[in-house]
Amino acid sequence: MPLPRDVQGNAGRSVMRRLAEAMIFEGLADYSAAPAGASCRFSWRGNGVEIRCVGFVGAFGRVRIEPATLQCRRGDAWDFATLDDVVASLEADREWRTQLALELDRTLVLAAWNDANLTRRQRRHLPHAQLDSALDEGHPYHPCFKARTGFDLDDHAAYGPEAGNIFQLAWLAVAPERLHSAFPAGERTFWEQELGPETFALLDERRAACGDAAKRFGLMPLHPWQWKALQGSELSVWLAEGSAFFLGLAGDRYAASQSVRTLFNSDHPERANVKLPMNLINSSAMRIIEPHSVCSAPSVSSWLKDAIAADPVFAERFPLKILGEYAGTIAGRDGPLAGQIAAIWREDVSMHLSPGEAAVPLNALMMIESDGHPFVAEWIDRYGLEQWVNRLINMVVMPIYHLLAGHGIATECHGQNLILIHRDGWPVGLAMRDFHDSVEYVPDFLRDPEKVPDFLALSPAYRAAAPNEFYWMESVELLGELVLDSLFVYNLAEISHLLHCCYGLDETSFWAGIGRRLAAHGEAFGLSDRMAALGLFKPCIRTESLLRRKLMPPGAECAHEIPNSLASAVKGAERCDMQAAMA
Repeated sequence: MPLPRDVQGNAGRSVMRRLAEAMIFEGLADYSAAPAGASCRFSWRGNGVEIRCVGFVGAFGRVRIEPATLQCRRGDAWDFATLDDVVASLEADREWRTQLALELDRTLVLAAWNDANLTRRQRRHLPHAQLDSALDEGHPYHPCFKARTGFDLDDHAAYGPEAGNIFQLAWLAVAPERLHSAFPAGERTFWEQELGPETFALLDERRAACGDAAKRFGLMPLHPWQWKALQGSELSVWLAEGSAFFLGLAGDRYAASQSVRTLFNSDHPERANVKLPMNLINSSAMRIIEPHSVCSAPSVSSWLKDAIAADPVFAERFPLKILGEYAGTIAGRDGPLAGQIAAIWREDVSMHLSPGEAAVPLNALMMIESDGHPFVAEWIDRYGLEQWVNRLINMVVMPIYHLLAGHGIATECHGQNLILIHRDGWPVGLAMRDFHDSVEYVPDFLRDPEKVPDFLALSPAYRAAAPNEFYWMESVELLGELVLDSLFVYNLAEISHLLHCCYGLDETSFWAGIGRRLAAHGEAFGLSDRMAALGLFKPCIRTESLLRRKLMPPGAECAHEIPNSLASAVKGAERCDMQAAMA
């Protein structure tokens, strides 16, 4: 289904819109902006190609373009722009521009397959796992939102979440010297409980058939696509030398989530979600798993759960659930296959729901359904826009900011990582997931520094690490940037944009209201100084440049300054230069 201002079945227009918006937002186009009635006309020239379009600047400086207004100058006349035109106008090295064009083309190919092969259906009342898989809009900002470089069309049909296909996992037996694991119980007990006695017995029998030496080998699940992708890799050497054996497909059947690599158990939905690495590029990154994080995941989960359980503010005001990542195992952690053969087990959200409660991924709230109305339309009709939005802020924004300002723990809380818990559309709580490598803190800023996991004992990778490399940061403002970036700039700003388009919401007032609520919370709980240290109300903030990252070598600095829409809540706040220039 489309995002606001997009048209169902016209992926080319959506990709072109996102690309043009990102180019302007990240300063990748040397653009000029001029008033055009209530809107703004943007124009730029790059590599001899001249582009113009009409749009406006929304929350946090996010550029919102009317796709039908994108035009390219051809001689003395203006004509509708093509995606090739917009790419050609991008000032970047030819090599990176060519690679970007390939990923944009892949996005179009897979989106076209979806349009031709999937039956569109109402998603509002789907159970959480089915809804998550059916959210095919992809990253709401990134133009390469469905590139999935490495997939062909058969792979997309078999393992893409939109198709809803189910499949078994592939299994290896791996020599213990190649394994590192963090299980909540003894290895055999864990596997029997996790797989069930029949599947464990089957795999144990297959393992024993590989020879006496293999009886001591550990089990390792693989995504079936990853098993195919690793043919001819270092894994082939392991198989040839007998330090690993392939045990075939076995066990419960799984369906892909919207992240592709995290899987829902289709046969037993209450069982764990399993996150498996895939040598697949989607949006901005290769979808393997950071090796250091696999065995740290259970300790990070326990730390977060304990911090929340010990603070009555969460139970009394801002219910927050952590979907615990309670087990992890990895093979070849320090070698050429690092991060490519691993698994993390995460609690399913259904285990945290009370009778009458349901769960939806937060990014569903950004979407327009096939009937042309927002996903949230029934809820807003039932409760009223103002009441429902105020409740949403209370249940989504406030727990994350209390964890940040009150405890000094920052989480990467983008739309896929947050799950809204509701009763008939009325928000009653929040669940967070997928933080094994996306939690940050500054030691001196922690409320309970003695409770932080002993990371130096969890992985040798941490022992020589510098600040800002893993979980511990050297600047408190970096914590604020992570949350502002993931929760607001690329997440709730999409929801406020939808509410502006569909209900006339005044985004400036909306964000000023959030800022005032955060400031009031700081005063009520003695956190005002900590909030100031986080830089939450600075007129300009730094945000990640997601498109620029596609055009730069790995490790290059990819961030830019944007106006902070929360700053207007602070009396006398200055305006960011970018905000003033576009006003």
